[in-house]
Amino acid sequence: MAGEDPLAATALPTEFAAIPPRGSSWGPPGGGWVAAVVFLLVLLWQGLRNLLTRRRQRLTVPLASPDAWPARALDGASSSGISKIISDEDLRQLIYNLEGNLNAGERWEDVIDRKSDQFSYMAKCCRPKEGPLKYLSATVFENCSTEMLRDFYMDNEYRKAWDKTLVDHQQLEVDEASGTEVGRTIKKFPLLSLREYVLAWRVWGGSDGTFYCFIKDCEHPSTPRQKKLVRVGFFRSGWRIRKVAGTDACEIKMVHQEDAGLNVELARIAFAKGIWSYICKMNSALRDYSLRMRPPLPMLVQVPLSLEGDTETVTPGAYESSSGGAVLVKQTGGDDPGENLKLLSRKPSKTWIAKGLLLVGGIVCLSRGHSTLGTQLAVACILKKLMRQEGDASSSQEGPARLSRGRRGHRHRC
Repeated sequence: MAGEDPLAATALPTEFAAIPPRGSSWGPPGGGWVAAVVFLLVLLWQGLRNLLTRRRQRLTVPLASPDAWPARALDGASSSGISKIISDEDLRQLIYNLEGNLNAGERWEDVIDRKSDQFSYMAKCCRPKEGPLKYLSATVFENCSTEMLRDFYMDNEYRKAWDKTLVDHQQLEVDEASGTEVGRTIKKFPLLSLREYVLAWRVWGGSDGTFYCFIKDCEHPSTPRQKKLVRVGFFRSGWRIRKVAGTDACEIKMVHQEDAGLNVELARIAFAKGIWSYICKMNSALRDYSLRMRPPLPMLVQVPLSLEGDTETVTPGAYESSSGGAVLVKQTGGDDPGENLKLLSRKPSKTWIAKGLLLVGGIVCLSRGHSTLGTQLAVACILKKLMRQEGDASSSQEGPARLSRGRRGHRHRC
């Protein structure tokens, strides 16, 4: 498959699992015991909500029998079964979304904009009226060709060596006629159950050396759901790799949206805190990758001539921070019901007692000076959520995730 940074960065920062040092956090002066109690309440509350949500899903959406899966997962399929999961219309919509277009009333919020000697990274996020958070990011790598960056993103075996969130990846099916591939990825995040992704993807190559990849969730008869894994039910991600004019650099721009069952506010905090270190690690892995024996070229599909005009070469300095004044354009596209965004359940908190405990304990915790940074972030997130008049949906993820691909073997999404 293929992919990027945002998803891996949604892994919760290590501070959330830190144990307060003896003598400074548990003593009365620091109020550390209050922080610990509040933190435990937060974990218990989130765990209870996840348990109730899964139970409700099992009761309302019974799993189909194995014999029925192919009909749902491979709807409209050819002899290979997967050729029509992704179409050129998906590519058209991806190109449109990569320009930062949004529905009326939505706007981008700046998350990060940093540079180093070897690369630069910019990311924004948007809270759509329906669905999980949407991320838009652009990374420019100096002294790097588009072909090498493409192969790096698609090499899932190499990703296992440097991306510790990736547990496993399997290629499930390949349709060489359409260029569509299906794979299964398992990822791990601190304090969370393993996340399972069953994804389809396709890579296009343009005559100007630009590459596109679109990834979406699907079902496959060889991967029935398992109780020990949390299946990610909504996933839309895509990227474009192209040369930066007048330089030896290339840029990968990604739009990413997924519902991994994470709290919206907590995911945003974790992403903003952890994404830069993740990109630094990715850059180091990319530099080492140039010295390795490269795998076979990924299977490419030619960009349709009608869309070639939409692939422009990026120029240096093309991306500037602009959370305000974003272009607001009403999206148009396919009306296929199967492509409609899956709505997230928006339910208020269950009990006022739990709210009161978290609110009072959180205020005490934040007023003390010795609680850990991770605890303060978690409590601040919960307090913000409780004080909103409308409860936010419990979903999202950073975004950009990752995919990779391989003709017969191992590739995955990033």
